[in-house]
Amino acid sequence: MAQHVPRHQRVADQIQREMAQIIRDEVRDTRLGMVTITAVRVTSDLSRAKIFFTTLDPEQHKIAYEVLNGAAPHLRSVLSHVMSLRMVPILHFVYDESIERGLKMGAMIYAARQRDEALRGGQEHPGTDDAAQVDSQAEAKPDEGRA
Repeated sequence: MAQHVPRHQRVADQIQREMAQIIRDEVRDTRLGMVTITAVRVTSDLSRAKIFFTTLDPEQHKIAYEVLNGAAPHLRSVLSHVMSLRMVPILHFVYDESIERGLKMGAMIYAARQRDEALRGGQEHPGTDDAAQVDSQAEAKPDEGRA
């Protein structure tokens, strides 16, 4: 049985597809580099659309933000010719930081694993029985830790 997808979500999906093509074909500003539309959120009354984007160069996201929001009225007009909606939502572009956050989290996890690896003395198989190693170390130094 098919699941019901709310209309505002179907409109958001279509806006995402159309905006990717419109930005590529219509925006002629040389300051705008490679932009990817990652998500679109539309209010339930279809009056506003928040369009999340990323840039190939994270340093350019402020310039891309200015260019896209400056071109938003024109993009809305072009979108109105492509989509058959009674009222096209007001467009607001937002830089999507989730990819950068994901990369930072990945780097933090990698660094933590490297520290753990160094503390274990370079043990390459973290799945070995750590409790047995701790017990054997405690047997080798029985008086350590007692006062």
